[in-house]
Amino acid sequence: MPVISVPQAFNEEDLYVDLESMFGHRLFLKCEGFNFAGSIKLKAANEMVESAERSGILTKGSILVESSSGNLGVALSMIAACKGYSFVCVTDSRCNLASRQMMEALGSQVHVISHEHGSGGLLGARLAYLRALCAADDRYVWLSQYTNPDNWKAHYFTTAPAIARFFPELDVLFVGVGTTGTLMGCARWFRSWPRRVRIVAVDSVGSAIFGDPPGRRMIPGLGMSVRPPLLDESYVDEVVRVEEADTIRACGDLAKRGFLFGGSTGTVVSGAMAWLERHETSGLTSVAIAPDLGERYLDTVYQPNWVRTVFGDEETDVSEVLHRDLAAREPSTAQGWIL
Repeated sequence: MPVISVPQAFNEEDLYVDLESMFGHRLFLKCEGFNFAGSIKLKAANEMVESAERSGILTKGSILVESSSGNLGVALSMIAACKGYSFVCVTDSRCNLASRQMMEALGSQVHVISHEHGSGGLLGARLAYLRALCAADDRYVWLSQYTNPDNWKAHYFTTAPAIARFFPELDVLFVGVGTTGTLMGCARWFRSWPRRVRIVAVDSVGSAIFGDPPGRRMIPGLGMSVRPPLLDESYVDEVVRVEEADTIRACGDLAKRGFLFGGSTGTVVSGAMAWLERHETSGLTSVAIAPDLGERYLDTVYQPNWVRTVFGDEETDVSEVLHRDLAAREPSTAQGWIL
């Protein structure tokens, strides 16, 4: 049993779910939500903070600032509280309420942007606000998850080698994409591994990461409205794009077996299963990364009334995948997000 004195010292690295009995294809799901921040973003947050401390950028009296729509903000809030830093998370009106409340409970300030910034949209407005903050006061330290190489290095040093230890015969790795930190860290590590591993990026339809025009995305966690600066497509073998209705179906199927995962995981599982359907997978060892658990999605992905409101009548059948008892809940106010 581990005994810790700081929350970031604990992260369950070696838990996998075998999905073959649920979906009919052999796929091992690496669960990254079992830490005090509740998501894989703890790794990037910790690496970026510690690197900034080592370099002298982050010192006593510094104020951490970052743009986040959820999980990274929670992870940074936790680390800031532990280390004694102030933290300002700049988000927008589409950030889910649970994440906002968690950051505030940890002592962070959450600044919500409500107006778009020209063609950059709400993300552009968030970044413009951060630049103005840093220009006005040199106490502010912006870690910049979108451009910071420590984002992908966190997964180069931890996530990828952990997978290799458990699966020395790995053939295919499925990774969901947002800032592409997890993707780039894992892809770089496996590029230098003696065994050839196929890297499949899983993105949401409506995301502009791989050159598609940005479109509507309502489920937080994956995708971006611009191309991430960290992305190097030479490390990616294939891209799978998933409709959000299929994300919800995958989440519902997992929940029916007792596994409550987040929307990002539903997207990755749906994309991985679609890829496995199209390929000869006999004897293939495949792993997918599950970034978080489902508690922060209870009033969206797991709420049939939200699904009906957001997707319209043509997608109401999606809600039938969910538990029957959820259908009896009071209607919730629909919200939408774009990362």
